[in-house]
Amino acid sequence: MTEETHSAIEFRNVTMAYDDRVILDDVSFFVNPGETKIVMGGSGTGKSTILKLVLGLIKPQEGTILIDGEEVTQLTEAEMIEVRQKIGMVFQDGALFDSLSVYENVGFRLFENGVPEGEIDEQVRRMLRFVNLENTIEMMPAELSGGMRRRVGIARALIGSPKLILFDEPTAGLDPPTARTILELAMKLRDLEGVSSIFVTHRIEDIKLLSSNFATINEVGEIEFQNERGALCLVNTKFVMLKKGKVIFSGTDEELWQSDDPYIQDFLRVS
Repeated sequence: MTEETHSAIEFRNVTMAYDDRVILDDVSFFVNPGETKIVMGGSGTGKSTILKLVLGLIKPQEGTILIDGEEVTQLTEAEMIEVRQKIGMVFQDGALFDSLSVYENVGFRLFENGVPEGEIDEQVRRMLRFVNLENTIEMMPAELSGGMRRRVGIARALIGSPKLILFDEPTAGLDPPTARTILELAMKLRDLEGVSSIFVTHRIEDIKLLSSNFATINEVGEIEFQNERGALCLVNTKFVMLKKGKVIFSGTDEELWQSDDPYIQDFLRVS
């Protein structure tokens, strides 16, 4: 691809195995700039392995991975640190440091990079406003609910304005209203900020909401969430389905629901 048209992420024929157990088998897919790629599949199908590969925490046995047009599979750990500056990671449990305040958690990357305190304060407050939690800035993680911890985790992932976010089942274990809040934050990033993302989930509710709703700004400058109601297709949201480490589906939500593959149909029924 040319520099102007390269993908945010691209996997080319990636194979990953531990001893004789194949986790990913000749996997290829790409994430366009500003696109959310929803990665689905049952337990042990390789979803989390994809995220670890993007972060360079593990290396594939075969294949190539490109991030923002740069081939990363041969980079050293020091070189990968530079690549990770472009990436935000949202963990399933928030993964906050319990001994640090919300302010220190959200600003952690900036503190590590020696950014001036005034700039850190400005960025931390801006990110906490984005997730509607500026009032928690002096609180400790133990004082937060599970949903609040996830939202603080998203704020931390957004520090430094990365154009690529990885979501690792961020709604798991949350009640429906709190899960919807997390999904709406993902939609704001996708639709209003142009952020690319991989969203790993096994929840059918996540799949339905992310593929049928979008964020927009109304006439008075307020953020609204609207349902496409069949009037348009969300071209910035696509799906990948994994089965035993292989990609068995890649496409739109319309194509997903129309698939006659028994594995996909069972997944959509029971997830």
